[in-house]
Amino acid sequence: MTTTVPAAEVADLLRTLIRNRCVNDGTPDSGHEHRSAATLTSYLGEPEARFEPHPGRVSALWRVPGTRPGAPRLLLLGHTDVVPVSEAGWSVDPFEAVERDGFIWGRGAVDMLNQTASMAAVMRRHLTGEAPPLPGDLLFLAVADEEAGGKLGAGHLTEHHWEQVASEYVLTEIGAPMLAGAEGPGLPVTTAEKGPHWRVVRARGVPGHGSQPYGTANALVPLADAIARLGDAPMPVLISDEWRAFVEAWAPGPALAARLLDPDLIDGAVEDLAADDPGFARWVHACTHLTVSPNTLHAGVKANVVPDAAEAEVDVRLLPGQETSDLLDHFRKVLGPDAVDDLEIVEVESSVAGGSAPEGPLWEAIGDALEAVAGHRRMLPTLIPVATDARYFRRRGSVAYGTAVFDDRVGFGDLLSMFHGHDERVSEASLGLTADHLARTVARFGELTEA
Repeated sequence: MTTTVPAAEVADLLRTLIRNRCVNDGTPDSGHEHRSAATLTSYLGEPEARFEPHPGRVSALWRVPGTRPGAPRLLLLGHTDVVPVSEAGWSVDPFEAVERDGFIWGRGAVDMLNQTASMAAVMRRHLTGEAPPLPGDLLFLAVADEEAGGKLGAGHLTEHHWEQVASEYVLTEIGAPMLAGAEGPGLPVTTAEKGPHWRVVRARGVPGHGSQPYGTANALVPLADAIARLGDAPMPVLISDEWRAFVEAWAPGPALAARLLDPDLIDGAVEDLAADDPGFARWVHACTHLTVSPNTLHAGVKANVVPDAAEAEVDVRLLPGQETSDLLDHFRKVLGPDAVDDLEIVEVESSVAGGSAPEGPLWEAIGDALEAVAGHRRMLPTLIPVATDARYFRRRGSVAYGTAVFDDRVGFGDLLSMFHGHDERVSEASLGLTADHLARTVARFGELTEA
């Protein structure tokens, strides 16, 4: 029997998590996830374990022991931090959790406090005994620092506390609305993700007075030129097996499917998609290309001093099947070998793209739950261009998927544009659908792993 989770309860918890302002700007002293750990403790009771590798960067773990030793464990994995906002681009206060037109607005509403709140609501039923225990342990882990790579969150826990957080199966982000195909709507279920290969690029020069630049070496100029080249250059195409599986499951129609699977036609298909749905086109491009996005540039101390050092941060994402050598080859092709040798390129993170096969008890449980909620079990095994905490668990052998269920008030591309964007919002109805689907998935997973 599946326990119903009221959407209003999930919405109340989501509003509090948004108002906690756990903004992670990438520095160790940001985040303040202790606020949301306290909120969840008030809601769920004392956690089994609390982890704080840096003051304020708190992750918390709750567990319901299983009934059969050795049965597979299931982890509900949600993060509590959010990215910074540019408030000028919002139509509401991003941390007030405004309710308007049936939506809750605020930073984190879709990334991923909506799912974290839904997970907590489902876990509460198991902690109180309203929902029965599973054969294996059921865990809920609310982690810090996902938005800065997880080094103070999931990365730290899987490296230093694996015996406490270990689980054979993981449910996490991301979730997206259904996509219409030739056979009807299908639910994207995240099965694979690109690998982040962040780089810092530095240039050195010779300082001098800004009024007399002759004979100096302005570090900003060659770096700015390199960044402009990287930003403007066409990005390498790769049609991965993961992308092919998604397109074949989606079945958008023979003509579009053929273009989406042809390396020579994909760029034209992206341009055509952008005319009607730029958010979806952006996602398609990212799922079929090695992407390079120069996102910060720092140089100089004041306007009349020629800078002797300049630094840029570049977000590079590799597809399954691509390696660091592909990144370096692209840099050399775009910049030229001499320019690459003159610059200092520092590795910040190099995570290999990875995924989990769409099969087994958790995959089947997601499908059975979808049939109960939506009347069909069409699931689209989905490659995502972003990195999530799932990668840390997959490295330890866990099977990890990401999913949520939304109503039809926001389309796939529009919702994707809200990730790290303006006017993030989720409908209360979607919160109810996600919690219901999650509760049914957990219950069905228990049934499928009973023997």
